[in-house]
Amino acid sequence: MYRRITKPIYIGEVKVGGDANISIQSMTKTDTRDVTSTVNQIKELEDVGCEIVRCAVPDMEAANALSQIRKQISIPLVADIHFHYELAIASLKNGVDCLRLNPGNIRDKDKVKIVVEEAKQRQIPIRIGVNFGSLPPVGGIGKTKGMSRHKDGVNLLPKFAEASNKEYSVVDHMVNTGLWEIGILEDLDFDMIKISLKSFDVATTVEAYRKMASLVPYPLHLGITEAGTAKSGSIRSAVGLGVLLYEGIGDTIRVSLSDSPVEEIISGIEILKSLDLRKEGAVLAACPSCGRADVDIRKLANDVDNMLRQIKSPIKVAVMGCEVNGPGEAKDADVGIAAGNGRAIIFRKGEKLRVVKEEEMLEALTQEVKKIEASLN
Repeated sequence: MYRRITKPIYIGEVKVGGDANISIQSMTKTDTRDVTSTVNQIKELEDVGCEIVRCAVPDMEAANALSQIRKQISIPLVADIHFHYELAIASLKNGVDCLRLNPGNIRDKDKVKIVVEEAKQRQIPIRIGVNFGSLPPVGGIGKTKGMSRHKDGVNLLPKFAEASNKEYSVVDHMVNTGLWEIGILEDLDFDMIKISLKSFDVATTVEAYRKMASLVPYPLHLGITEAGTAKSGSIRSAVGLGVLLYEGIGDTIRVSLSDSPVEEIISGIEILKSLDLRKEGAVLAACPSCGRADVDIRKLANDVDNMLRQIKSPIKVAVMGCEVNGPGEAKDADVGIAAGNGRAIIFRKGEKLRVVKEEEMLEALTQEVKKIEASLN
């Protein structure tokens, strides 16, 4: 798979872009002013593989809390800034590793310059975060007066699938909004830039990223914004991010879900693993089950899935429920099980190891997984 070559930046010690692996991010859902709760949630995210975390900064109390949060966590911290540039300055002074600025609601060029100069002095990257829901008014990119957010005209713009060849669309407006702020940063000789262009609409998001990728060399932070609940949002995100990642576009991702941020990381990891873009952790191939199954293969698969979340090595595990595809898939995995009537065959690297009783299946498979993991470490 060809990867788009981008100009690398460092968020803390995490390299984003260039030849770096695609990193996985999330955002805390606690009140940032509650340091203890926020730190606890970040540590949960660290445990499941989160590599960069972002915190909302709605006011100065939250900005000041970032200092204590940063001291207690192990992964880079990003400050999420909207409306008030002073919060960005305070966040920088409190030791964050990156800023997220929204060019849709901080549209005063002079204020953006102030933030950039402070970030440049500290060598802190800036993500230009463009979102469909907070785009500047049509005709109002970079303008601060005479523009109502309630009559902005954005929702009247055609989405990508609706626009004719030369018609100004939502995609154009998103890309132009990002380019406006990129221009300010570049004029100040600041190139520690990361960009996102998120929408709920998958086609609009994909085309916005494609267009921006063809115009600038900076790394792209991928996401489908307001994607939905853990089930629907993970599917929507997998479709949108999967298209872009398969095309080699994207350097870091966040799956935005109306659920625990831990679920965001789990979904993100699975998206990357499905495209063979992430080698860490186990991969589970599991039979969907049907009328031929003689055992409760769905329960077994879910039990195995929970067990594999603790496995950090790149091990392929197969859980199969009948004689049609079971033996072939199980043998193709590093370790697999093909279940039958009251018993199951355990395979390892294509070799039949032994037959176990139904009640012993999970324990037997777990033992083989752990043996493989021990041999790899």
